[in-house]
Amino acid sequence: MRSGLSEAQADRDPLRQFERWFQDAQRAGLALPNAMTLATVSAAGRPSARVVLLKGVDRGGFVFYTNYRSRKGLELESQPAACLLFLWSELERQVRIEGAVEKVSAEESDAYYAGRPLGARLSAWASAQSERVAERSVLEQLFAAKKQQYGEHPPRPPHWGGYRLIAQAIEFWQGRADRLHDRLLYRRTGNAWTLERLAP
Repeated sequence: MRSGLSEAQADRDPLRQFERWFQDAQRAGLALPNAMTLATVSAAGRPSARVVLLKGVDRGGFVFYTNYRSRKGLELESQPAACLLFLWSELERQVRIEGAVEKVSAEESDAYYAGRPLGARLSAWASAQSERVAERSVLEQLFAAKKQQYGEHPPRPPHWGGYRLIAQAIEFWQGRADRLHDRLLYRRTGNAWTLERLAP
């Protein structure tokens, strides 16, 4: 088993602690260390989860991008709160983050969209994410039509952009022997963070 996580080792700022662990995952050569499970809930209280990619950590929040009309987009519109979960099993670590979700600015979405590969930018136009499609050829035809319409410079679709989850609670889980795992939970209180240990 790997070394544990003690209160003395942990950074007093959970965002800095996250950066430490994220850099460890990158240095370990893990596939898609920025992959995270995003859990949302519908207006009727039904939960759903899917894997999305972290695209940045700033202003106390974790940023990802998607179609605002997708299932997750509609759920975030009706219930603007979510949970993120990173699992780095090779390092015996996971991080769980809870908080409120807000859209990033149009300027931030524009800048990120402009840096995506052309195919990904056209796909954002061609795919009505989460809606039923008769067959794959329909998507391929829509993609070809958007490529013909916009060429090499498609603008960002108004229904596509970023979200920022503003962390209110962040839990760091480190695997230990005999299932006596380390769990350190940070909770935001105003502008400060409190730290407590949870039983495994």
